[in-house]
Amino acid sequence: MPRSHASSSVRFTEWMRGFASLGQTSPRAGFEDGQRDRTPLMFELTILINGVEQFVESDNHIAEARGYLEGPVVGGRCPVERGSVNLLVDSEGDSKRKKMLYRLFFTTANGDRMTLRGSKDLFDQVGLDVWADTTTLDVYLLRGHVEDPADDPRSEILGAGVLRIHVSDFLKQLTTFRAEGPDLSSRAAALASFGRFFLGKLWDTYGLTSILPAEAKFEREIPLYTTEGVPDAEVTVHPFSTGDKLGLSLLRFCRQPCEDVVLIVHGLTTSSDMFIMPEHRNLVTHLLDEGFSDVWTLDFRMSNRFPYNMFRHRDTMDDVALYDMPAAVATVRSRIGAGARIHVICHCLGSVSFMMALFGRTVTGIRSVIANSVALTPRVPAWSKVKLTIAPFAVEYLLGRPYLNPRWSQEPGLTIGKVFSKVNSWFHRECDVPACHMLSMLWGTGWPALYNHENLADITHRRGGDLYGPTSVHYYRHVRKMVRANSTAVKYRQNDPRHRALPDNYFEHAAHVMTPVLFMTGGENRVFTDSNIVCHERLEAIAPGRHQMHVFPGYGHQDVFMGKRVDRDIFPRLVQFLNEHRCAAS
Repeated sequence: MPRSHASSSVRFTEWMRGFASLGQTSPRAGFEDGQRDRTPLMFELTILINGVEQFVESDNHIAEARGYLEGPVVGGRCPVERGSVNLLVDSEGDSKRKKMLYRLFFTTANGDRMTLRGSKDLFDQVGLDVWADTTTLDVYLLRGHVEDPADDPRSEILGAGVLRIHVSDFLKQLTTFRAEGPDLSSRAAALASFGRFFLGKLWDTYGLTSILPAEAKFEREIPLYTTEGVPDAEVTVHPFSTGDKLGLSLLRFCRQPCEDVVLIVHGLTTSSDMFIMPEHRNLVTHLLDEGFSDVWTLDFRMSNRFPYNMFRHRDTMDDVALYDMPAAVATVRSRIGAGARIHVICHCLGSVSFMMALFGRTVTGIRSVIANSVALTPRVPAWSKVKLTIAPFAVEYLLGRPYLNPRWSQEPGLTIGKVFSKVNSWFHRECDVPACHMLSMLWGTGWPALYNHENLADITHRRGGDLYGPTSVHYYRHVRKMVRANSTAVKYRQNDPRHRALPDNYFEHAAHVMTPVLFMTGGENRVFTDSNIVCHERLEAIAPGRHQMHVFPGYGHQDVFMGKRVDRDIFPRLVQFLNEHRCAAS
């Protein structure tokens, strides 16, 4: 727009209506309570953009808001004393995600000063969501006039709710657009400039340019397979072989020998790395600091530190229970001596496999076990059952690949894996990390499925392709058989002579397994849902009082070990259980 038209302005009027409730801090909960209690809230605002050229060129896109609010939660009709709206600003530097931010200052009939803080989050997901995004406002009612947004986290929230633009109000809003300027041409140019800005921003988010999902460029920030996350212990590698001739290994982190040794077992696609992450206080360091001065991590045949998952094979968790776990425990015992006690912390299919070894009696003499997410009763969401059924055949025979790899998007050139990853990302707009999208496809049901984004450090989220490796889909077949067997750990091939020593049903010896187990799970587990809750209930009926159960609210499947706050939210409960069963307590 020419500089001579810089003084032109645009204004329009907006009506939004909904419900709110005092005492609520969640907009959705406030809306539901307000709807039930019949406490509506609305506003009429005239949005005034002074100097359209400067508005369009600025980063904040800030406009003035005048008008009033009305509703029982604010004591009737309250004029807006001052107000502002940020229109279609980038969300944390993401050009494909926009926000509209409202801040209205008013005083109630009782003389209480309040601030309405509102936000519309515009983000393209699967489906036509542009109308819902642009017409839905989450609102918070703050005590006092909170001028600086940086003060919002410290401000008292008096109430919350949701407002929406009704279709009739939107049609009326379209008739209210006006421009002011020195002459007709400048007024027309102001309207045209604002229109290009508004529709252009929506096009950035919802138009054809957003069909291709955003992807963050991957650059390795933390060395692959590093042990630098535990700098203050002697680190040694202990290789060993299994009865079916695989080479595996253990990492030992030792400050000094002790009588209570902890062995930690990862899940499918992960490795020892998930317990020694340098970006936050990890499990191994936490245990060392809490007096468990000799900690071991096992990399068994499911580890991404080995190439076994990249071969087409027919290994099952019976093989892990029969060959890997007994050999690993024997290796640890050969180094620590017969008098020391072994405590085990296990996760995911590593947990299923170790519990099968313990309850199948191929491993004995374990002092205590902490089993995360799933153990002897695998239960999965409905969509995961579909994936368990079709994925093995589809991957091995349609894609022609023996494994699925979260890092396929990083492959050079055009490959089947890269195309598969791109297509999968079309259905995952919750973030811009393709490896995260693949992990949600591999396991569980959700956007994302394995964890809650807010629980992870940004760097952990970005390096998901390193922390989770390729996975053979044959293990899916064994999980599917267990799910179909009334969610019970059963032998995959009952007539396989190699597995004759294993029980057909791993609950067979449950009454005689004296090792106490702490079953734990995230309260928002979207991979194995309530598997461990059900397992604890079944074992409680067999051996009352022997085992324990703990649910961690706000956590999922993987973030209970890999989250940025786990040393405060999760690990103290684990240490409490270990202390209950260490040698000094016996």
